[in-house]
Amino acid sequence: MQEQTRAATLRMLLQRPGGIVVPGAYDPLCARLALSAGFETLYVSGSATSATRAALPDIGLITQTEVASLVHAIHEAVPLPLIVDADTGFGGVLNAMRTVRELEMAGAAAIHIEDQVAQKRCGHLDGKRLVDSDEMEGKIRAAAASRRDPNFVVIARTDAREVEGMERAIQRARRYVAAGADVIFPEALHGEQEFRAFAKALDVPLLANMTEFGKTPYYRADQFFDWGYKIVLFPASALRVSLQAVYAFLTDLRTAGTQEPWVGRMMTRTELYRHIDYAGYEEKERTFWPPRDSGINKA
Repeated sequence: MQEQTRAATLRMLLQRPGGIVVPGAYDPLCARLALSAGFETLYVSGSATSATRAALPDIGLITQTEVASLVHAIHEAVPLPLIVDADTGFGGVLNAMRTVRELEMAGAAAIHIEDQVAQKRCGHLDGKRLVDSDEMEGKIRAAAASRRDPNFVVIARTDAREVEGMERAIQRARRYVAAGADVIFPEALHGEQEFRAFAKALDVPLLANMTEFGKTPYYRADQFFDWGYKIVLFPASALRVSLQAVYAFLTDLRTAGTQEPWVGRMMTRTELYRHIDYAGYEEKERTFWPPRDSGINKA
């Protein structure tokens, strides 16, 4: 029997009562830690990828190839479905087609494409500009038609609430659903009333972005689920925690010249080796080298 694809697993999770809490994994080891913590799906954030791969802002500067490389590495590290931020599809309609193919081959179970122009901006910043609905609908149709696995999930993100208002954002979302979007991602809504209005207006799975320092107040995942949302992203939370801890450590190290006060806050060597399966690789080496009965080292 053919193994269920990760995209099919994600579809199954979307049909389950309640919803899915999805943390951002900014590299394969972070993904391993999320797996150990019990998460069932992970997110590859464009903002986190821009920052960690190239120390760049999230304004459309990273390439499809860079994203695909990271997706492949995380896919190899964990057996979980990956939802991937594909920005604007990395270009026009034809670029969106190739983006789906490349990211699906790299291991994505879902991507989201947004209706901003390039240069895009982080969804919770001011000054965004949108493509017209017709262009975005074309990208969604192209994305849906290009997937090899019919379970691959196409998510349409609309940034229209900040640019055109709630009514137009809902109108755009409905058009994106008609074009073939499986999930709608309304970005940068301002509060419970707006989240509820979107859920009431659309009869498809919805995604909520619970990022920090943005337009949306801090809500718990179970609140979003109660309002009708199926996916709640925490896109860069792990990255921000990691960076703050690393910066604090480096500041202390520069002053004190020793890491000793921080040792109790470090992951131990044993724990790190467990997450990267050090013992498993040593066992493989013992299995395959030196070759048995080869006469090597018998002199």
